[in-house]
Amino acid sequence: MKPSSQSNKTMIELATFHVGDALCGMDILKVQEINKIMEMTIVPQSPDYVQGILNLRGQIVTIIDLGKKLGLGQTDLGSDPRNIIVNAPGEYVGLLVNKLSDVVAAEPDKIEPAPANMSGIQGSFFTGVYKTENKLIGVLDIKEVLRMDTENINRV
Repeated sequence: MKPSSQSNKTMIELATFHVGDALCGMDILKVQEINKIMEMTIVPQSPDYVQGILNLRGQIVTIIDLGKKLGLGQTDLGSDPRNIIVNAPGEYVGLLVNKLSDVVAAEPDKIEPAPANMSGIQGSFFTGVYKTENKLIGVLDIKEVLRMDTENINRV
């Protein structure tokens, strides 16, 4: 049993998805669930990347347009987007993405540092990039993405 548990430690699974033209991924263990867009309530005076809030089985979930947050433009709600629900400190947050892709098994030591600027995307939102045979996956730093800019919120 030890060899299999050791091999599990050397691989992580990345849930991948498209944000604009960028292929992004995050550790699948950070994903609570994935669902379709539901009816949201707009939150006045919230940052422009906050789409709204929704009630998911009694839990209030803040929905963030990941495209806007990453500087890739607004997510097209007409193209069957998805919410990736993640557990943030003290709340649930939904990351609105264009579409889902595959789950990719990645070797952590092959994840390279993120460039400071990835095609206009703020590099601070990424822990690195992972290269497969035919694609490049930007690995999201979920803690950084979920960190709310409280100065901007308080100024509004």
